[in-house]
Parts: sequence; C-alpha cells; structure tokens
Amino acid sequence: MSTTTQLDQLKQFTVVVADTGDFASMRQFAPRDATTNPSLILKAAAMPEYAWIIDQAIKEAGATAALPVVIDRLLVLFGQEILKIVPGRVSTEVDARLSFDTAATIAKAREIIALYEKAGTPRERILIKIASTWEGIKAAEQLQKEKINCNLTLLFSFPQAVACAESGITLISPFVGRILDWHKKSTGKDFSPTEDPGVKSVTQVYTYYKRFGYATEVMGASFRNKGEITELAGCDLLTIAPALLGELKASTDPLVRKLDPVAAKTADLKKVSFDEKGFRFALNEDAMATEKTSEGIRVFAADIVKLEQLIAQKRS
Repeated sequence: MSTTTQLDQLKQFTVVVADTGDFASMRQFAPRDATTNPSLILKAAAMPEYAWIIDQAIKEAGATAALPVVIDRLLVLFGQEILKIVPGRVSTEVDARLSFDTAATIAKAREIIALYEKAGTPRERILIKIASTWEGIKAAEQLQKEKINCNLTLLFSFPQAVACAESGITLISPFVGRILDWHKKSTGKDFSPTEDPGVKSVTQVYTYYKRFGYATEVMGASFRNKGEITELAGCDLLTIAPALLGELKASTDPLVRKLDPVAAKTADLKKVSFDEKGFRFALNEDAMATEKTSEGIRVFAADIVKLEQLIAQKRS
C-alpha cells in the first residue's frame, strides 16, 4: 500500500482538472484547472449560494440586455470566481446553438474573451469550449491564430481528434464515459476498465499525438467510474467530477502510469489527414461519434435555454 492517495499519485504525471461549477468542491480537491459547461453552470446556478452571481450578471448586463448577453456575463462571472480558486485555467463554453456556424462561434468567443479581459483576467487563463463539429474546429483554428486558446469538447472519434491537432487547437476533451454509455447500450455488455471503448479511444488519440509531435493537449473527460481514470493515468489532463475525485482521494492503492509519451514515440502508426469531405464521411461512418456529438449539442443547447428561462424569471 502506498502512503499517498491515488489523487496525489495521479497529480504526479497528469494535470487534474475539476469537472464542476461548484466552488466548494474545487477548494476541497485543489485541481490546477476547472472546466464548466452549460449543464454544470445550470446546476450551480440553481443552488441558493450562487444566486448572487445571477443577480450580478443581470445587473452588469443592464435591464434591457438580450438574454444571450446576460448568459455571457453569467459564464464569465462564474469563470472569474473559479479562477480565484484554481491556479491555472478555466474553460468557458460558447453557446451550443452556434455549433454549426463558424463565423458566429468566432464572434461569440471574441465577446467572451473581451469580457474576461475587461474584468482584468488575461486570455492565457481562459479556454474557449467549442463542440468538435467541422465548423467548430475551423472557428477554433482562427481563434488560435488570435491567441484565443480553445478546448474542443464533445469529441468522440479519431477523425475529430486528428482535425483538431492539424488545426493547432490547444486542448481536446474526449468524452470517455459517453463512449462507454453508447457501447453498453448497443451491445448490452459491461466492459472492464482495460476493455472500456472510451479508454481505448483516448489511448489511441494520446498515442497518435505523441507519436507525431502534436502540441494539442489531451484531456480525458466524462468518467463513469474510477477504473477509467486509473487506466488513463499519464494522460496530459483529466477532468474529473467531485464524486470520483473523492474516490481517488480516499484510496491509497498504488497507481501505475499507463500513458507514457516516451513509449508512444515508438508506436507503429501511420499519419492521416482529413479535409472537410473526408472528415464528414469518417464521422458519419462512426455511428457512436455521430450520435453522441449530436446528442451532446442538443443537451447543452437545451440547458442554455433553461438558463435563459431562469434569468428571465429573475428579471420579471
């Protein structure tokens, strides 16, 4: 038995990120970064202790501001509070309803960064979260040229990961648990952590990136159990929900590094590339990735609408 917790062991070779909008959880587990999304913000915004943030967003935006303007304020205010707790970066998501509009995604990202910078937060501490559609990846490619760092989310497939790396994206968030969900539902089987399709997918992407020297960081996300996390120990970053952070902190079992950049350098892999037509066809051929990307966009879009309704009620 090790004398250090699995969480402390994991932090030795992986950057641990808090997958929550709850400040108390961030203080408890001391992650370097934090990620948010509309669902997490909606959940936090419904908690009484965060009502003041909604009130402040409404006040700062002004009584006649359109709801999307208030939402942007709300997201940035949450981000600012998070950055008082974590020493690194916070991910703030672009409205999922813009996932197929490159120009609108770019404009929205610039607005969010401008709000942060006006509040005194440097853009280096922000990752703009965008869905891994072709339009989203192309938007992020332009934003990266403007030194607006991006986190490409709702990523479920190798073609999405390759397109992100070739576009110079700062970071990707492959969704481990949602990949597992799809395969369990489609096969009726359970999977051990070593056979977990989500774990295998992230391992493939990580190995490919390190083999060919891409700078894009891999941040495994959306975990269903601790085993998925321990199988990906060594990944650049892992964004983990509070319950699983608690499990890691409660265990002192030895944690072995599974993903290693040195080992990946010698992997027998062929380099591939995707233009728009190739990307769309490859994604279409992957039923899981097609379904989960679409579903994720729908869920995040629905939660943005719920946030707008929450704000509208507060203003009335």
